[in-house]
Amino acid sequence: MEQNKPLRVIISGGGTGGHIFPAVSIANALKKQHPEAEILFVGALGRMEMQRVPAAGYKIEGLPVRGLYRPLWNPKNIGVMMDFLKSKKMVKKILQNFKPQVAVGVGGYASAPTLNAAYSMGIPCLIQEQNSYAGVTNKSLAKKAKVVCVAYSGMARFFPAEKILMTGNPVRQNLLDNKISKEDARESFGLAPDKKTVLIVGGSLGARTINESVLAHLEEIRKSDVQFIWQTGKYYSQHIAEELSKAEPVENLKVMDFISSMDNAYAAADIVVSRAGASSISELCLLGKPCILVPSPNVAEDHQTKNAMALSGRGAAILVKDKDAKDELIGVALKTVMDDLKLDSLSGNVKMMAFHNAADVIAEEVYKLAVEYKNKQN
Repeated sequence: MEQNKPLRVIISGGGTGGHIFPAVSIANALKKQHPEAEILFVGALGRMEMQRVPAAGYKIEGLPVRGLYRPLWNPKNIGVMMDFLKSKKMVKKILQNFKPQVAVGVGGYASAPTLNAAYSMGIPCLIQEQNSYAGVTNKSLAKKAKVVCVAYSGMARFFPAEKILMTGNPVRQNLLDNKISKEDARESFGLAPDKKTVLIVGGSLGARTINESVLAHLEEIRKSDVQFIWQTGKYYSQHIAEELSKAEPVENLKVMDFISSMDNAYAAADIVVSRAGASSISELCLLGKPCILVPSPNVAEDHQTKNAMALSGRGAAILVKDKDAKDELIGVALKTVMDDLKLDSLSGNVKMMAFHNAADVIAEEVYKLAVEYKNKQN
């Protein structure tokens, strides 16, 4: 790229951490490879990206775009469509002012108007699909993208096969850079350094079923020789504090509404209990962490179950269905964490499903598209 024409990239999408972490990781990789690059994010007003992206050091423009109500004939959808049309106008102006050479979509509400506008202006588009079952936005944009970066095999049923590039999902770099020992990581949470440890997480907002599973089995946890780190999620923390105050203290249960040092939490754990979001799974694969996945049933196309089955089918995770979790989850966790052969097997198999350097590979593809576009303009 010529000195007088720095790399200019629009990255669009968000709504959940699962979309935002990969988007920021791609931006960071672009900045590492091309320090002069100018990157602008486009998100949905009122969604998580409007805080998370500036916190990561990038500018973001917000659109009033939002999701459709069910059923589709709900009169509120008139307002949703008006906001979509308004967003299309706004994003066209953003693109005209910023003049990107490439647009990247990671899924989420803002991706659709942004990539549609970019395509209509002749700007090349790249899609990054995190899940094993493609989201509605990315499926609708498939024909308009030049490259579709995916993390699972079998994605040709959603996207043109010749556009697919298997890259894996970008993950938070600090998780991979952490060199703390298991013992020191446990002590950082006030736990015994030599005891088996289970980490329970339900995503940044928490997971009701997983939390109810813990509350229903406090007695088994108390009697066990295993210690637990439990991230409840801020949404559930008050209710859980009230429930725990009624029960006998559980000394081997470390309860937190949010874990800021997830790198240390993963390092401390012998096994992780988690939802089956794409970002979480990618992190567990790269770290080689044995895991029990409880897919959320409240997501589009039940994609978390499909993500979890992609691992459990290869002996790389244990799958516990959401409807069975309250009865089975804690028992399965306590049994598995004490079985070293099972832990080794899960760890070995999950590592084999990891993709390394996903953000760097995607950043290289973004750069190639930008160079192609610039050459056409000359």
